[in-house]
Amino acid sequence: MILPIVGYGHSILRKPTQDIDNTYPDIKQLIDDMFETMYSAYGVGLAAPQINLPISLLVIDATPFKEKYPEAEGFKIAMINPHIIEESGKEWAFEEGCLSVPGIHEDVMRKSNVTVKFLDSDFNEQTIGLDGVKARVFQHEYDHLQGKVFVDRLSNIRRAFLKRKLNEIVNGSVRVDYKMLRSIKPKHR
Repeated sequence: MILPIVGYGHSILRKPTQDIDNTYPDIKQLIDDMFETMYSAYGVGLAAPQINLPISLLVIDATPFKEKYPEAEGFKIAMINPHIIEESGKEWAFEEGCLSVPGIHEDVMRKSNVTVKFLDSDFNEQTIGLDGVKARVFQHEYDHLQGKVFVDRLSNIRRAFLKRKLNEIVNGSVRVDYKMLRSIKPKHR
């Protein structure tokens, strides 16, 4: 099922998420729905707050980056309760966009390597190292779980320059090819 995506300005995008356990209802169906929603909006990642759920869950399929970054091919994953254990490497700029912040793409600096501990869809604990574009996409989605969006990582001057566009998203005057939720109240499952 394709779910509406929460737009910038919605309160849920500013709140850290809660970890879940194996009693969370229909987690595998929710993961499938998140992938379907992400694909229908031509995204490469989606975090639960972006579908109005305050839980620590994200999905990624970085395959669209495979032409420029061959290591991205086949990097499809769902992570429950992910936590960064270590960040390392040089910071590098990469132009990011976000389904919750449509029409805005900006260079963001992030570390090139992360080690992540998380639960898979069967609630088995996993630890993996990510680098390059895989680390980048993960860090972007992980920020959503921390109550942050990528524009928070921009300079004050750059955010001021984008203020009009951000306000248009908040006010619902930006057109997108997917259903966008602009209300301010999160739902709970």
